[in-house]
Amino acid sequence: MVGYAVCAAAWISASAMQLAADRHVKRSLARGNRNSALGTLAAAILARVWLVALAILLVGLSDRESGLAAAVLAGVLVTAHLAGMAIGRLISSDEELAR
Repeated sequence: MVGYAVCAAAWISASAMQLAADRHVKRSLARGNRNSALGTLAAAILARVWLVALAILLVGLSDRESGLAAAVLAGVLVTAHLAGMAIGRLISSDEELAR
């Protein structure tokens, strides 16, 4: 249960970080500052991956079974997230994507 809890907490905090970065990217693009938008997006993606990976590693070092549970949960969450993004892009119109 510890592995699930730590991975879920890391995933939620990483998602909140990505949401804040997305807002910053939209503001930067509205101002015409593409370099800032790209840098923020890249940093947020890397930070999100590292946060979840370090959470799994730390849990795995304390208890192997909990680390495995955290890794499996992270795999399921990433798969569901990517599938949801793909389906959302397929369903939405081109006008909604431009916003």
